Amino acid sequence: MPKNSASEPRQNQRPALALLSDEDLRLCLRKMYLIRKFEEAAEASYVRGLIHGTMHLSIGQEASGVGAVTPLRPTDYILSTHRGHGHCIAKGADPKLMFAEFFGKDTGYCRGRGGSMHIADVAGGNLGANGIVGGGLPIAVGVGLSSKMRRSGDVCVVFFGDGAANEGAFHEALNLASIWRLPIVFVCENNQYGMSMPVARAMAVPNVADRAAAYGMPGVIVDGNDLLAVFEAAHEATERARRGEGPTLLECKTYRLRGHSKSDRNLYRTKEEIEEWRRRDPIVRFREELTSLGCLTPDASNAIEAEAAREIDAAVEFARNSPQPDPAQLEQNVYA
Repeated sequence: MPKNSASEPRQNQRPALALLSDEDLRLCLRKMYLIRKFEEAAEASYVRGLIHGTMHLSIGQEASGVGAVTPLRPTDYILSTHRGHGHCIAKGADPKLMFAEFFGKDTGYCRGRGGSMHIADVAGGNLGANGIVGGGLPIAVGVGLSSKMRRSGDVCVVFFGDGAANEGAFHEALNLASIWRLPIVFVCENNQYGMSMPVARAMAVPNVADRAAAYGMPGVIVDGNDLLAVFEAAHEATERARRGEGPTLLECKTYRLRGHSKSDRNLYRTKEEIEEWRRRDPIVRFREELTSLGCLTPDASNAIEAEAAREIDAAVEFARNSPQPDPAQLEQNVYA
């Protein structure tokens, strides 16, 4: 949880700046760069034939993941999606162990059993990504119930996409979480498409957050490409949950600049649409805001980006040089 060490003039500009120090802000930028570099390196590894299968990249969505996770304590939990590399890094995971998992190596977080869509870092509070659309939502209810019964004060943030908001699990999870006033923040990363289906054609209401009213919880809509806006909304929702006042549905309006997966040829959207969203790049926006606030110079920004690139390059090399899992241990460390 960030500590308030901001100056009075900054506090008067945006509410989040009263809670985040310069160091906190630079750390957020570093995490965003780490996510972007991780995703770009994952894509390059696929093109080079170093990994197999598919992947779901979150390039363009970095602010929603980092902004939603930043208010959390180390003991709080997250549950992620098939597009979850960014959430994992935002919660503090080691990119070396993530890439090792991505490459199916024995040194990975799940000993190479999970791969891209099932990375988990239980010690760090990341209870795992999920290849099932909406699969994390009912799990979050169980986590929230556990926190409430243990009176731990811990909060669970569960990520899902706009497509998952049409799954039955979404409605069941929100209903039960509200009835039991569980400490959960439901974070919808609305990136405008469920695979190739535009969200406007998939829902009868204009916003996912409009559905919160049916379950008696706040529904909050934010610009998902504005890190401080996401942080402010997530901080309020997290504190509300921690006070025992129940869950919140937070909708982050964002955009994935890549296709749904590596097999997506992007025939359903125009180049003009993609370029329009590219101009709203969350990293560029946040970097420019930090510069205008005087807590970051262009040289410092370049240094943060270069450091992130070096860390990701080292992570890829670690993964490439790590041992393959032993086939004789295939049934170890699995639950089903």
